[in-house]
Amino acid sequence: MQDNTVVYTHGHHESVLRAHSWRTAQNSTAYLIPYIKEDMHILDIGCGPGTITLDFARLVPKGHVTAIEPAPGDILTQAQDLATTQGVANVEFRTGDIFQLERMFGDRKFDIVHVHQVLQHIDRQRVPEALMQMRAVTKPGGIVAAREADFSAMTWYPESAGMTEWMETYQLVTRANGGEPDAGRRLVSWALKAGFARENITTSAGTWCYSNSGEREWWCKLWADRTVSSNFKPTALKSGIADQEKLDRIVAAFTELGKSEDGWFTVLHGEIICRVD
Repeated sequence: MQDNTVVYTHGHHESVLRAHSWRTAQNSTAYLIPYIKEDMHILDIGCGPGTITLDFARLVPKGHVTAIEPAPGDILTQAQDLATTQGVANVEFRTGDIFQLERMFGDRKFDIVHVHQVLQHIDRQRVPEALMQMRAVTKPGGIVAAREADFSAMTWYPESAGMTEWMETYQLVTRANGGEPDAGRRLVSWALKAGFARENITTSAGTWCYSNSGEREWWCKLWADRTVSSNFKPTALKSGIADQEKLDRIVAAFTELGKSEDGWFTVLHGEIICRVD
């Protein structure tokens, strides 16, 4: 079942999957890796093309990873094909809804329940409910883990009117979808509202930094393509938040940043480890 309060701002256009396929446990879940033991059972929510999921599976050779996406389709097929190609067998990909975890898994409990860049896209009023569902399928003593970007805290150089316009537009589009683009800074607040005791919440922050020419050009090209080719464009146009001229200016700004020898783009993420009593 797919909950209609989950509206993924980007969709699964190739430009989006280009970024998702770059993600690994090492570059996206370093805060969580020290807690993982080889016999654990992990639930990975919003697995996308499965690159982080498969890294988890390799870290639990005596355990198992279950990964879910909210709707069936090519993305789950791609993830399963990747697992087959890489010979990773202790993993299962299936359709699932973050708001229906308890119903979906019943009495089945996991050692770790994980989300990466998921909570920012669901109805911001219901994020505590999602975290409660995650806790409900976690073993006592287990972990609920989340890592979310914080868009207002992203930094870049050189400054430009086009990049400022991108940030303003992205914030408006995401919030029009019901999501929260500055999710990273809100993780502790959401966890407390979900009923986690403050002493059971461990916090940290992580970054992605794109500065050398290859990294910077790849990142900026990716976002230029997302702006006019992913689900972001029709949402921005339909809502009246942007017109084609504005989107073209944003693309030009990303293109220029990607070519700047002294260019820099850093993404800040909030991270939480929540222990389940």
